Amino acid sequence: MHIHVAGICGTFMGGIALLARELGHQVSGSDANVYPPMSTQLQSQGIELQQGYDPDHLDPEPDIVVIGNALSRGNPLVEYVLERGLRYLSGPQWLAEHVLLGRWVLAIAGTHGKTTTSSMLAWILEDAGLSPGFLIGGVPENFGISARLGSTPFFIIEADEYDTAFFDKRSKFIHYRPRTLAINNLEFDHADIFSNLAAIQRQFHHLLRIVPGNGLVITPADNSNIDTVLEQGCWTPRETFSAISDANWTSENSSADGSSFDIDFDASRLGRLEWSLMGEHNINNALAAVAAARHAGVPPQHAITALTRFRNVKRRMEKRACINGITIYDDFAHHPTAIATTLAGLRARAGKQRIIAVLEPRSNTMRMGVHKETLAPALALADHILLFQPADLEWDLTEITQALGPYAKVYTNIIELVESIARTARAGDQVLVMSNGAFGDIHTRLQQALRGE
Repeated sequence: MHIHVAGICGTFMGGIALLARELGHQVSGSDANVYPPMSTQLQSQGIELQQGYDPDHLDPEPDIVVIGNALSRGNPLVEYVLERGLRYLSGPQWLAEHVLLGRWVLAIAGTHGKTTTSSMLAWILEDAGLSPGFLIGGVPENFGISARLGSTPFFIIEADEYDTAFFDKRSKFIHYRPRTLAINNLEFDHADIFSNLAAIQRQFHHLLRIVPGNGLVITPADNSNIDTVLEQGCWTPRETFSAISDANWTSENSSADGSSFDIDFDASRLGRLEWSLMGEHNINNALAAVAAARHAGVPPQHAITALTRFRNVKRRMEKRACINGITIYDDFAHHPTAIATTLAGLRARAGKQRIIAVLEPRSNTMRMGVHKETLAPALALADHILLFQPADLEWDLTEITQALGPYAKVYTNIIELVESIARTARAGDQVLVMSNGAFGDIHTRLQQALRGE
């Protein structure tokens, strides 16, 4: 069967393409923006990529067109599919019908940490010999690939609340029917499709409605937004986790940067985790992953040992280079809370070393200015802040620099931005680059500038 994936370079749709290829289908795909790491991952698997959404990409006609949620009415490929009456599905529907049916689905949902926690859980089950399938919105370093079928009933899915497709406005995760569900946290996001927090909470309520009574729901012990969802109904046993509050799963005796801590379950000590990650947010991610793995039959002690060998996801505090004593990190942060927690973790590890924060506010919600009131406080732990103003940003970033003071500056040109970092940075500095897009290949440009190339 020939499957064409429209929007193939999105992390989710790229995973769909990989799974379809592993099932033995002929797979092609098209996207408006083709860039690594997804493009290189797909090409290495022999999947043909085509730039743009020209209807000619559907000649010869595929058996199924799987349409990503980035495409809407008016898109030339979408219009061609509708006019010709071609068979089409959303990515989540294709996944549910062709991969997830009859499997034990472990879903990780929430505003932040889905990719990292899903990767942790996949690695724990892999290390335990369970060979799970997974589809993750990034490339876990332990696997080097974002999706695979696996050889057992277990399948880990990053359960996104974003809408499914132009013809299906339910959240993606409604299609997944998880038996094990972890909700990391819940905040207002995706302002382009949700009018308020209550609209997002309603989708999470629908998700809870489909978790079976013999399943497990894992939630924070101290998140009022999730509590509101639970009050609407929960028909499944529940366990809680928290790095700072009383819960079923807790951490104790944490190091300042979160790279070492004990894990307890119902006040019983299970073991100490020492790993390469940092920050309170990753402690919570680990607790959720260990809890979910236990539900799948992995003893917590084994899960803790597995996480000592966990390698993080590409673009999640990924160390890209260290040049002349200057360390460059790449992070996917796209929400003020994620920015603040990432900076807090880095500050705990860096101590008095300077942090240079570089941010491209690229997500739809950021571009709309929904979070502009909380963005300045989120960046406050950095010593120098450089903001890139994209052409399509709907508000002026100088509002942020005025709140932050003289160490913050806005740039509209990436070359000038890179030159400024190269002039400012000195040995010992930590340069944290944050964007959920390619950011004009800024990491390569910065490395070249620091080397004097």
